[in-house]
Amino acid sequence: MSIKIYVGNLPYSVNDASLESNFAEFGSVSSAKVMMDRETGRSKGFGFVEMANAEVAQAAITGLHGMSVDGRSIVVNLARPREERSDAGGYSAAGYGAGKRSDVGYGTGGYGGGRY
Repeated sequence: MSIKIYVGNLPYSVNDASLESNFAEFGSVSSAKVMMDRETGRSKGFGFVEMANAEVAQAAITGLHGMSVDGRSIVVNLARPREERSDAGGYSAAGYGAGKRSDVGYGTGGYGGGRY
C-alpha cells in the first residue's frame, strides 16, 4: 500500500518532475503532484507525493522536512485524510426558504406579511 505525503511551502518554480526527483532518492515514488491554481495555472505552493511503503516515506519525511529549496524551508509530513466539506458557501439545500421563523421578518405572503 502506498503512503501519501504532504509537501508544503514549495517555491512556485517546483513542478511534478522536480518534486518526484527530490523524493526518488529515498525510494520508489508512485506519484508526485504539485497542486495548480485552475484560473492562473500557477502552483499553489504545495503538493502530494505517494511512496511505495511506510519505511521509505518516513525516511523521505525525515530527510526532507525543513530542507531549503530555492530559499524556502519546505514542510514535509504524512498527508491527513481530506476533510468532508459542508454545502457550498454554507448554504443549505433549502435555500432562502421563508419557513424558518414565522414570528419575525416579513412573513410568507404579500408585501407586509408577518406581524406588521
